Amino acid sequence: MQATLLTNLLLPLALGVIMLGLGLGLTLADFRRVARYPRAVLIGLFLQTAVLPWAAFGLALLFRLPPELAVGLMLLAASPGGATANIYSHLARGDVALNITLTAVNSLLCLVTLPLILDLSLRFFLGEGQYVPPPVRKIVEVATLILLPVAIGMTVRALAPGFAARMEKPIRLLSVLVLVLLIGGAVAQEWAVLVRYVGAVGAACLLFNLVSMGAGYAAPLALRLPRRQAVAIAMEIGIHNGTLAIFIALNVLGNPTMSVPAAVYSLLMFFTAAVFAYRASRRAEAAPAPA
Repeated sequence: MQATLLTNLLLPLALGVIMLGLGLGLTLADFRRVARYPRAVLIGLFLQTAVLPWAAFGLALLFRLPPELAVGLMLLAASPGGATANIYSHLARGDVALNITLTAVNSLLCLVTLPLILDLSLRFFLGEGQYVPPPVRKIVEVATLILLPVAIGMTVRALAPGFAARMEKPIRLLSVLVLVLLIGGAVAQEWAVLVRYVGAVGAACLLFNLVSMGAGYAAPLALRLPRRQAVAIAMEIGIHNGTLAIFIALNVLGNPTMSVPAAVYSLLMFFTAAVFAYRASRRAEAAPAPA
């Protein structure tokens, strides 16, 4: 769980390239549509900030996690979605503009919610609170990684729409290739951690991931949102920014054990999200075109 060439350079570079490709498929009209119909944003934010922390809390009690691992799971639940959620949503034919909007808004919101949830978790599980400064620098890094390449891609689309259309399929294939390489690198890097802790926290992390994605998909459909928006919300709240959680555990709290749930979750979510994205994309291809 230490910083490596993979996490410091290769991962941000790869994600930046993919976000540039996603920008080639977006226009300002996509974001104006999200702004005109804010229900999807509000539902996604409600699930992220009001439902997921309680789900993580219940799972920590249900599995009787050791206090430090329980705090780590709560830290993960308080972390917003990351750039990987946008990539999986793109592969699943979700509403990527909604994903980007949710990531941006939730990243700003977590400057308040994350320190609050983490302080309450420390008090409950360890009996002592600790001031946790808002992770402003990491949020700025995430915003830059997502928004800047997308803006460049959208500019290219506006200036050269034919080129942008031709690049859509190659970018989708590149996204799959990059994700496979990242999964392989992440598993190799964290294999020792996975083997050591999967018995203690693996079941809780897997169930939390399934609950997150399941609630993110079912709740919007129950509230009659379009399927593409349900897919986007499921990815956004099911794929947490594990890098942010690990950074806070190691560099702010100084407790490597608290970073374990985020590391285990980050590995598991690659596989569950891949299955979800595959099934969602197949369903989108089989669905009749709207009139």
